[in-house]
Amino acid sequence: LVATAQAAGATAVLGPVRATYRQDAPDWMRKGDFHSTLPVWVRGEIRTGYTCNVLLRMTEDSLRGRRFSLARGQTGGEDTEFFDGMVKAGGRIAFARQAFVDEVVPRSRAGFDWLRRRRFRFGQTHGHLIGRNAGGVRRICQVGLASAKAAYCFGMALLTAVSPVRRNRSVLRGIMHIGVVSGLIGVREIRQYGLTPQEGDKRAA
Repeated sequence: LVATAQAAGATAVLGPVRATYRQDAPDWMRKGDFHSTLPVWVRGEIRTGYTCNVLLRMTEDSLRGRRFSLARGQTGGEDTEFFDGMVKAGGRIAFARQAFVDEVVPRSRAGFDWLRRRRFRFGQTHGHLIGRNAGGVRRICQVGLASAKAAYCFGMALLTAVSPVRRNRSVLRGIMHIGVVSGLIGVREIRQYGLTPQEGDKRAA
């Protein structure tokens, strides 16, 4: 991470996070490696990041005074918002492919329902971020685009129904785009963390 930061002069450097699955994790989940984390490139740039494997150059102007949002403590997405703001303020993100960390996936996260909720929340956060400065017409266009992407993903899930890995990957991506629509129209983000046992039981039901 340090070597990449020095070579690239980047504000932040991300490394890959490799998921390690328990033996009782679903076969499709292990084969598809659904929990590993890599950055997303958009037109050759990394525009947001994550905090599970990152180095920050805190002297950069784009990070001066920047804080994680406490309001997202129960929903998640504070890292996405943090890096999105950093990049919009002129910060740059680089990637160090060899600087990986391994992370064991706990049983509580080794299920489709957890992945479904997480992908939906990813989408909600993204929708809120792109909708912040979007006017009415642009927002409507973004809703239409995300809806079309969701429909495409669900269609691909039907076409690949015999392959659990490809089917579930398409379904989860479609759910993420539904989350984008939800965020764009202002629906409150779902709570993922800090729930009481009673609230957790209700959600599970």
